[in-house]
Amino acid sequence: MKRTFLYLYTILLAAGLSVSLPACKKGYLDINQHNPNLSERPPINGLLIAVTYQSGVNVYSTGYITSYYVQQLASPNTGSGSDVYDDVDRSTNWRALYLNVTDIRQMKKLALAQGAHEHLGVANVLEALNMSMLVDLYGDAPYSEAWSDGQNLKPAYDGAKAIYDSCLSLIDQGIAAFNLSNPLVRLDPGNDLVHGGNKAAWIKTAYALKARLLNRQSKLPDYDPAAVLTALQNAYTSNADDAQITRFESLSPWNGVAKNNASGTLDGWLSATFVNALNGTTYGVFDPRLPLITDLTRFGDYRGTVNGVGRTGSGTDNSASALSVNGFYSRGGAPLLMLTYAEMKFIESEATFATDRARSYQAYLDGIAANMDKVGVAAVDKQAYITNPLVAVGLANFTKTLIFKEKYVATFLQPETWTDARRNDYQYKDFRLPQGALLNTFIRRVGYPTSETSRNPENVPSVASLTDRLWWDK
Repeated sequence: MKRTFLYLYTILLAAGLSVSLPACKKGYLDINQHNPNLSERPPINGLLIAVTYQSGVNVYSTGYITSYYVQQLASPNTGSGSDVYDDVDRSTNWRALYLNVTDIRQMKKLALAQGAHEHLGVANVLEALNMSMLVDLYGDAPYSEAWSDGQNLKPAYDGAKAIYDSCLSLIDQGIAAFNLSNPLVRLDPGNDLVHGGNKAAWIKTAYALKARLLNRQSKLPDYDPAAVLTALQNAYTSNADDAQITRFESLSPWNGVAKNNASGTLDGWLSATFVNALNGTTYGVFDPRLPLITDLTRFGDYRGTVNGVGRTGSGTDNSASALSVNGFYSRGGAPLLMLTYAEMKFIESEATFATDRARSYQAYLDGIAANMDKVGVAAVDKQAYITNPLVAVGLANFTKTLIFKEKYVATFLQPETWTDARRNDYQYKDFRLPQGALLNTFIRRVGYPTSETSRNPENVPSVASLTDRLWWDK
């Protein structure tokens, strides 16, 4: 089967390593081995279901990594590598992102050949989403030489800023493709797991992703809040617009985590930092979203686990808060969120803070309300929280710190939360280094995986420390 060669996957196959993939993708990822039972020309809507599903899974798997760095989750094991900033091998995450872009590019090739403009738009937006997640963890990465019809197994690394610029270009190309008339093949609603074949919804998602990426530069001199706001004008207008996955091969990923924990395979424990931010300990106000994330402990309260310390109970005695099988994010069929209206409101709040404080303040309140509506907070509880003087502080006392604090809760389990933590220099109240941290300050990047350092050492950039800052984190 002739397909675009992904250099990393080729190496993995040569090494005899297996790759676990969703069943819906069978037949599309055996890149360099011919299988007579597989189609030589995979149907474009078969690729659509593969790339939309895997993009959602990649958001989950990346968020699973970063949620420990922002102390939303904590390991029940003392000194866990994710808790204490060890250089944990992230080969699985790296591989999944590159494999998905391989399929995305295959779909793009078919879209160009078949006049499938809507599929081309989806492909460009999803490539931008996946690559932006990758460079926000690792920095520089193979890109311009990562895919070729030959077998370049040791591609050069592109600068992260160059890949970021390519992502913005891909988004614009995607929007242009969506706006082309008379596609010869339309998105199949049943195979588009994000927006059900709704082109208008995809255009909003393209602009939402553009706003996110433009806001990434907030610490740099060329940050352009006006450009951010222009993108937001065409992005989401309600929770109904959110990009999310609600159909799964079996369990939704975070539900799988919660079920594992409930059955004794300890996972999904909440950090004391996160729990204390919501239970009234840190900010003096109880957040009604907490009972919609976790359950009461056997002590009749909510208590988290200190990152690096590990469990203090037996692990099965309900002595610490964990993701609940009944919680919004981790119940059966829980939506896997990719981009949300609530996030857009907080981006708007940040982008208008210096020029229109009243708009910024209202967007901040709207962002809280949107997330509370999303997770199912009762109207009376939402109103009580939003009008609490510790939340509704008024224009005179309104700060960017409050924007980041509330966005930290609204983007629970999202990779973007770690980007925000770094842009905010971890300036959250009572946010401290994990116990036993291997760094003397907060983590700023992820190290390159062993799949790269062992097989492409000539091109892998050196990483002095996981405190090294990426290009936008200055």
